[in-house]
Amino acid sequence: MSHIRIPYENLKLLNKPFESAFKDKFNDFLNSGWYILGNEVAEFEKEFAKYHNEKYVVGVANGLDALILSLKCCNFKKGDEVIVPSNTYIASILSILQCDLIPVFVEPRIDTYNIDPEKIKEAVTSKTVAIMVVHLYGQCCEMLPIQQIADNHNLKIIEDCAQAHGAKYQNQLAGTFGQFGCFSFYPTKNLGALGDAGAIICKSEDDYIKLKQLRNYGSEKKYHNGIIGYNSRLDEVQASFLRVKLPHLDGINNHKRKLAELYQNNLTQKFVKPIIDKNFHNVYHIYNIRHPERDRLKKYLFEHDVDTEIHYPVAPNKQKALINFSSLSYPISEKIHATTLSLPCSFAHTEEDILKVIEILNEFN
Repeated sequence: MSHIRIPYENLKLLNKPFESAFKDKFNDFLNSGWYILGNEVAEFEKEFAKYHNEKYVVGVANGLDALILSLKCCNFKKGDEVIVPSNTYIASILSILQCDLIPVFVEPRIDTYNIDPEKIKEAVTSKTVAIMVVHLYGQCCEMLPIQQIADNHNLKIIEDCAQAHGAKYQNQLAGTFGQFGCFSFYPTKNLGALGDAGAIICKSEDDYIKLKQLRNYGSEKKYHNGIIGYNSRLDEVQASFLRVKLPHLDGINNHKRKLAELYQNNLTQKFVKPIIDKNFHNVYHIYNIRHPERDRLKKYLFEHDVDTEIHYPVAPNKQKALINFSSLSYPISEKIHATTLSLPCSFAHTEEDILKVIEILNEFN
């Protein structure tokens, strides 16, 4: 039995390589005397746009706000329908509800955990206005057929990219397929801040101008408020930290991909592993496996000094907050929620850590 505990995540260790640069950035911030929507936010927006080969990025307070403001930007009518995966994190659904829209849950594919394009077709009605795709665990959705469905029915595509920084489908980056690409920089993300932070990629100058107003009280010019807005600004300090880490994003992703490859190549067939497909560049925000005795497996790993997580233990429609949807049945989602287990796979982990986890896993009976 191992005597050194392998944590699921260690944020202090993960951020250690950037500590000195963070301190320099913080000193620059203090000395600048400019604390809200200053140079750091403006420069991060430019750099994040350049990374994606896009023109327009708007920094916001967090990933949930990125989704809400994108929906608000579309001027949908109360009661319009937005298609969303039935197994997503609840934030995707909360954004739809916060905008007085109706979430229409669509099941994922059991092998990719991402929304099933064939099932999207069946869910479109005359009230459907948008598809909110969620690139779950670091793997892009199958965007080509989804774009075709959106084009056929004149629907907007909003991408929830909270778990997909740097992920690609057919060599195109997550966040660049739809009208809006919404990012969270929560500390555990592949590109993580040291607090809450978010951003939106958008395609048109009109949307860019409107999003900048929406995040800042509906104001385009100080003390002049053209629209009903919010207070959802990317923090200047967090933007400065994100600027330190952005040049390292591909390196972070490559490290996680190497760890995932160890799991892929060495875990036995008793575990359901993520599928590998040449069309998808998976950045493994989460490396998950499935097993019919997930809870016993989790306990076994804990007893052998390996910490794991479950993303997510409760299906969204079974959450108390979404009681109105509790009578609906999503068997594929429910199967995923009942069997999925997230293994250590972080920038802070070493290959030695992962080989130890694999050894312990393969001994599970």
